[in-house]
Amino acid sequence: MLEVDGLTKSFGSLDVLKGVNMQVEKGEMVALMGPSGSGKSTLLNIIGGLLAGDGGSITLDERTYGQKGPSSVVDVRRNKVGWIFQDFHLLDNLSALDNVAIALELSGMPSDEAVAAAEVALTKVGLGERLNFIPDQLSGGQQQRVAIARAIAGNRPVLLADEPTGNLDIASGKEVLKLFKDLCHDVENPISILMVTHDPDLASNADRMLLLNDGKTEASDIRSAWGLDEEGEEE
Repeated sequence: MLEVDGLTKSFGSLDVLKGVNMQVEKGEMVALMGPSGSGKSTLLNIIGGLLAGDGGSITLDERTYGQKGPSSVVDVRRNKVGWIFQDFHLLDNLSALDNVAIALELSGMPSDEAVAAAEVALTKVGLGERLNFIPDQLSGGQQQRVAIARAIAGNRPVLLADEPTGNLDIASGKEVLKLFKDLCHDVENPISILMVTHDPDLASNADRMLLLNDGKTEASDIRSAWGLDEEGEEE
C-alpha cells in the first residue's frame, strides 16, 4: 500500500533523512518511534504531500511522488492520505457532522454527498448518536474520534497519525487504539496506519514497529527503541 524508497531530506547543512526505506502493507498499523529531532514528522509530512523530499520516491496506492512540492500532489492530500494530529483541529461552533462534512466539501465533494459520507464515517467511529454535538459537548476522546472520522471520510487508504493520543487520558488513548485496530481490520475497506508516537504502550500494540534513527528506519521493538539492554536498564 505504501512504499518509501531511498527518501532523503536536508535543511541547509542538516541531513535529516538519509535514505529512508520502509513499507506499510494494506490493513497494517505501523508505529514509528525515534529520538526527538530524528525526522519523524518530516517523514510524515513528505508522505502526506505537505513537503518535498530531496531524493528517493514514495509509492502510495500506485501513485508515485516524493520530490514535488505540495502544489503538485494535491491529489495525494485529497484522495490518498488522511491526517490525525495530537490536537483535534475542530471548529468550535460546528457540529461533529459539519466538522467532517466541511472538510469533504473543501476537497470538492458536493454538499449533500459530503453530509452523507460524514454521517457514515462518524457512525463508523461510534459517534452516530452525537452527530449534532459541538466539540464542547464531547470528551477529548470523542473529539479525537471526530478528527478520525474526518480523516477516513474520503475513503483514503492511508492514515498518518502524529502523536494521536498525546492530549488524551489513558482510557481515551486505549479507545483510540482499539478504533485504529478496527479500521485496519475492516473486512470491506481495511485502512493502513502509520503512527508516530512516544508512547511505548501504544507502539507495542501496533502490528510492527520501526525506529527512525540517524536518518534511516530499521525494524525495532520497545526495548531497543528505548535504548534498553536485556535487563531493562538504560544502555
